[in-house]
Amino acid sequence: MTISIHELQILAENFNSDPKCSYSLPARAYIKPDFLDIEREAIFYNSWQYVCHVERLRHPGDYIAIDIQGRAIVVVRDHAGVLRAFYNVCRHRGHELVKDQGNIKTFVCPYHAWVYNLDGTLHSARHSNTIEGFHCDDFGMVSVQIEEFCHMVFVNLDPEAKPLTTQSGELAREILEYAPDLGTLTHSYRLTYRVKGNWKIVVDNFLECYHCLVAHKDLITLLDMRNYQVTTYDIYSSQIGPSSMTSNSAYNVEGASVQDHFLWWLWPNTGLLRYPGDPNWMVWHFIPVDAETTIEIFDFFFQESTPTAQQMEAIKYIDKVLQNEDIDIIESVQRGMNTPAYEKGGRFVVCSGNDKGESEHGVHHFHGLYLKAIDQYLQARSLDQIERAPSGNPQRTI
Repeated sequence: MTISIHELQILAENFNSDPKCSYSLPARAYIKPDFLDIEREAIFYNSWQYVCHVERLRHPGDYIAIDIQGRAIVVVRDHAGVLRAFYNVCRHRGHELVKDQGNIKTFVCPYHAWVYNLDGTLHSARHSNTIEGFHCDDFGMVSVQIEEFCHMVFVNLDPEAKPLTTQSGELAREILEYAPDLGTLTHSYRLTYRVKGNWKIVVDNFLECYHCLVAHKDLITLLDMRNYQVTTYDIYSSQIGPSSMTSNSAYNVEGASVQDHFLWWLWPNTGLLRYPGDPNWMVWHFIPVDAETTIEIFDFFFQESTPTAQQMEAIKYIDKVLQNEDIDIIESVQRGMNTPAYEKGGRFVVCSGNDKGESEHGVHHFHGLYLKAIDQYLQARSLDQIERAPSGNPQRTI
C-alpha cells in the first residue's frame, strides 16, 4: 500500500486553526499502515526523542543503546566528560557496536573488532594497513545531535534541528520551577505496556481530561478539576492543577510534600509528570510499533532507588487502575477508527470557566503540529523521490 501525495495534502481539509471550528484528524491517519513510514521521516527522525535521566550517564564510559524507529543509536559520556550520541553502527560492515547499557573504555565492534574511541573517532581497524588509501579519520562514527535538558537526555537525528532549549521556549524554566529536585532523583521503577492502538490515539488521550469524569472515577477524587489549567505552547503543552488533598479513592497522599499535579507533553511522544505525593518525577514514552500498536514505557523517579510502601501504592494505582481504564479507551477508539462511522474525524470540545480543565484544545494543538510536520515533509520532498503508483494511477505516491 502507498499513500498518495493528494491523500497527505487533504489530511487538513477539515482542520481549522480555531479548535471551535475544527475537525480532528481523519480515521485513515490512525489505521493505514503506510502512515507510520511517513511519520518516521516527517516526525520521529527530526524531533527531540527522550533517552534517559542523566544519572544513567554520570561517569565517563557510561553508555546506553536505544532504537529510534529502526535506527540504532548509542549515547555515551566520553573520557573528557562530554555527552555524545552516534549511530550505533560500525563503519566497516554496519554491525551494531553495543547493546543495552553499561560502561566501556572503547567501542569494539563484535564483528571484526574495529575499535572506536568514545569521541567517535576510529582508533584502529585490524589489517587496515593492507588497504590502499585508507585513513582512520574517514571512518569515524556518525554523530547525532544530543542535549541535556532539565537533567534528562534527548537526541535528534536531524543534524539541522534547532536545540531543544530553543524550540521549547519556557518549558525548562517551568519544569525546574515545579520540580527543582529533579537532578537529585533516581530511577526507581518501570512499567511497560503493549497497547493495541495507534500512537496518536495514545497521545490524544494523554492530552485531555474531558474523559476523566467519565472514565477515571478515582482520579477525579484526587484532582481539583475546577482549577485545572490546560495551556498550549509551541512544541509542548501543560496540564497543571492542585490536588484536592482530602481523602481520595486513588492512593494515599498523607504527608505529601508535592501537593499539585503537573503534566507536560513534549512533541511528539513524550509525557513528563509530577503527581501529588512524595518528591517524584515520571517520564511516559509512547513508542509506535505499527499502525495499531504502541509501546508505553513509564519510568518513575524518587529520592531512593526502591519505592516506599506509599509510593508503591501510587504506582499500583497507575498500573492496575488508571492504565487499565486508559488502555480500554484507546483500544476501543482504535476499533472505532476501523469502521466507516469515523472516516471524517470528530469535533473538539473547547471549554472555559469552571469547565476549562475538561477542554480538548490540547489535542487540537497536537493535531496542528502533526499536520504542520506533514506539510513540511511534503515541501521537502524532491520530485525524484516521488514514484507513480504501481497500478499506473497518475496520482503521485510516496
